[in-house]
Amino acid sequence: MERVLFPASGHTKAHVLHYYAQIAPVMLPHVAGRPASFVRAPEGPEGESWIAKNPPPGVPDWVPLVPVEHRDGVTEQVVVDSTAALAAMVNLGAYEVHVPQWTAAGGRDAHDRLVLDLDPGPGADLVVCCRVAERLRQLLDEDGLMACPVVSGSKGLHLYAPVEAVSGRGASAYAKGLAERMTVEHPRLVVASMAKLERRGRVLIDWSQNASAKTTAAPYTVRLREGSPGVAAPVTWDEVAACRAPSDLAFTPEAVVERAAERGDLLAGLLGEGVRGRVP
Repeated sequence: MERVLFPASGHTKAHVLHYYAQIAPVMLPHVAGRPASFVRAPEGPEGESWIAKNPPPGVPDWVPLVPVEHRDGVTEQVVVDSTAALAAMVNLGAYEVHVPQWTAAGGRDAHDRLVLDLDPGPGADLVVCCRVAERLRQLLDEDGLMACPVVSGSKGLHLYAPVEAVSGRGASAYAKGLAERMTVEHPRLVVASMAKLERRGRVLIDWSQNASAKTTAAPYTVRLREGSPGVAAPVTWDEVAACRAPSDLAFTPEAVVERAAERGDLLAGLLGEGVRGRVP
């Protein structure tokens, strides 16, 4: 438990476990019922890491599993439905939690939330992502969708919106349309393509994470960065508007726990049944 995972900050495995135990009450509603994937890094972020969909060796029998159909067959995946299940996965070196935008109960063709991943290319940063996010919020609002911002814990920003059940294809088509509209409005600021040559100085609006086969770093998950841990932390729109440096919206695990204790779940709107919009 005293293994140092993040040398710059001194965070150990025990610190990460303690963080998840404290943040579980607000994190679990955003991941429970969703087949999870994990970034496993038993030696910490400076060692070998990989994305794991299959339950790792040693997962306890009581951790719930659900069958998920993939292109190469059916895989059983973990569902993080309790603090104990979350702690069990961390104990096995599965430090990052990633989930799709649909639940096992609803199925792959019943996405209940939309996501846009704003990823800054070389020469851009989180501040630029915030300006892009503010415009995307306006566009989503015009379509009757409520945007909820979450700093990714890495370099960028995630925008979520709670939606009525929609297929992955429908969600992706709408998200792609938004991204392409932004590239027309702000061609020097935004791209909707993964091509590296196009990304310098611009923000990629990654709409593809709405595909049923894709996952996104879950709200409140620790992110494995060299040196010190990041957290996918919900923020307010006032904080997005006020951001003038990436450090303005960089939070340690301890800071995220403190924010949740003082302000509750800033992403609670994503769970509200009464605010789900219909994807056009």
